[in-house]
Amino acid sequence: MNSEMPDLKRVHARRLREVYRSAGWPYLDVVEIELLAAGLLERAVNNGGLEYVRVTDAGINYLAVSAARNREAMSAHDALVDIVAQSMARDGRLVWKGLSLRAQLPPLDDESRSRWKMCMPDLFSIRNSSKQEYLEPTVHEIKVSRADLLGDLKLIDKRNAYLDIGGQCWYVLGCNAKGKPIGEPEEIPTECGVMVFLNDKLEVVRMAPRKEAKSLPFSVWMALAKATPRVSAFSEVEQVHLQ
Repeated sequence: MNSEMPDLKRVHARRLREVYRSAGWPYLDVVEIELLAAGLLERAVNNGGLEYVRVTDAGINYLAVSAARNREAMSAHDALVDIVAQSMARDGRLVWKGLSLRAQLPPLDDESRSRWKMCMPDLFSIRNSSKQEYLEPTVHEIKVSRADLLGDLKLIDKRNAYLDIGGQCWYVLGCNAKGKPIGEPEEIPTECGVMVFLNDKLEVVRMAPRKEAKSLPFSVWMALAKATPRVSAFSEVEQVHLQ
């Protein structure tokens, strides 16, 4: 497989997938022009004399390489999620991965009602305590791709949802192929903390502000009751004895 790929963006790969799965009716927009110029799409005429576009062999190769890179990025993401989860477990916390939670968003203006949003942080954890004020609910959002990080930072409602369900919200950044963090601390909103996974270690670059302790919402308690912590301090101890 040829690993050389045109310098295109996600929108181009998405369009190629759409064309591959469809009848190929032309969009006649800039994205299509760029794909035609790159040789990933080509014009054709069907039996009825109507023009359509189809994915070329080069386009198929582009999609295959793109899919392989996405799988690699996902594997790196999952690995870093596990590393952060184990770190939280060593601190005596109960950790959930991919937990679906209902969060309250601030109103859009003074006259608007509160809004609600379902969110799914990479990691949600609480301290192993029976007292509400000691739970310290925390969200960790893990990023290993700069493009993914920049796209996520634009999602204000998503971040506000994390801040609602968590007393602290952290961004955990991986490194690129050159061993450099995929983002700078000043790029991350100040209401969130920043960690970097560098040289096989998690480093705190900026502490996350801690909100005033409050009771977990009933909806969060219900979600926790229905789910099983993926990682806990107990499971970590078991792993140590099993090694």
